[in-house]
Amino acid sequence: MIGAKANTNWLPDGLQRDQNGYVCTGRDLEFWQQRRPPFLLETNFPGLFCAGDVRHDSIKRVSSGVGEGSMAIAFVHQYLALQGKDARPIT
Repeated sequence: MIGAKANTNWLPDGLQRDQNGYVCTGRDLEFWQQRRPPFLLETNFPGLFCAGDVRHDSIKRVSSGVGEGSMAIAFVHQYLALQGKDARPIT
């Protein structure tokens, strides 16, 4: 991120963003295709997490980004533990 403008054009087209280009995660997601609820920092792509300034509604402070990064790692471990169990898409 440079200044107050999200730099997310390089991310996949299907990744859900808000009107300003910030990545939506967790409860802010409009589209979710899994049986389980999304993790707090999880994008609409299951297993893809977002932390820091580029996330929709983030606090935009370095310390918050660092904390969210640590949380994202914990969520990755939880996601991987679910693989083969509840991570299947709804059919």
